[in-house]
Amino acid sequence: MPTIRILPHPQYCPQGAQVQANVGDSICEALLEHGIAIEHACEMSCACTTCHVIVREGFDSLNQAEETEEDLLDRAWGLQAQSRLSCQAIVGTQNLVLEIPRYSINHARENA
Repeated sequence: MPTIRILPHPQYCPQGAQVQANVGDSICEALLEHGIAIEHACEMSCACTTCHVIVREGFDSLNQAEETEEDLLDRAWGLQAQSRLSCQAIVGTQNLVLEIPRYSINHARENA
């Protein structure tokens, strides 16, 4: 069972966090299952960018991004080469290190 380490984020996990994930789950599902309330305004339907994460380690173990995800990522705040939508990034067998960007395109957090 791979481990996901989340770097400190002032709102979601100020001290950082580490969770166990099931292979085949999305990153978003794994975080939510462990009480890390990452935004997902479209309810994980790949229609927004609020669940954007930057994969600092383990990026190559994730599934390939589809064109819809890549198009949406162009609108994400703080886009980087290792950016993924956590609702579309499927956990593989390697451990991951994630950074949740400080901001999203939402002006107000919807899942408070």
